[in-house]
Amino acid sequence: MRYLVKALVKPGKEQALLKAIDDGSLGAGSVAGGEYLRNMRQARLSEDSAARWVEVCYCAEPLNEELPYWEKFFDIVQIKDAHARGNCRDDNGTEPWACGNCDCTEKLEARLEQQGVSFIQALQEQVSNNSNS
Repeated sequence: MRYLVKALVKPGKEQALLKAIDDGSLGAGSVAGGEYLRNMRQARLSEDSAARWVEVCYCAEPLNEELPYWEKFFDIVQIKDAHARGNCRDDNGTEPWACGNCDCTEKLEARLEQQGVSFIQALQEQVSNNSNS
């Protein structure tokens, strides 16, 4: 299933998050592997200072595996279905693990890309500004 995640970086965690993204350690040890880094590359920062991204998750409870990794750096504001569950071939049982080959993430991320600015670029600027202060 695909989820739209809305989260705020925890105060004081900006530099640690950027380091984890840059060195590839974000999500290390999770079965989701490189999904965390892909999520951050696609994430957008909106006017309300929240990061938004599309996440694929096969857990019975949304982001059950991923939350401990995300919560090191983010306060999760919202997790919601990215599209109708009845349309998800994995969730409705017609094709197990269908999310791995489904193009709906690309469509959702293309729409998301039209909103806000690149989260990573904004994070880099914030960390740079904080270190120059």
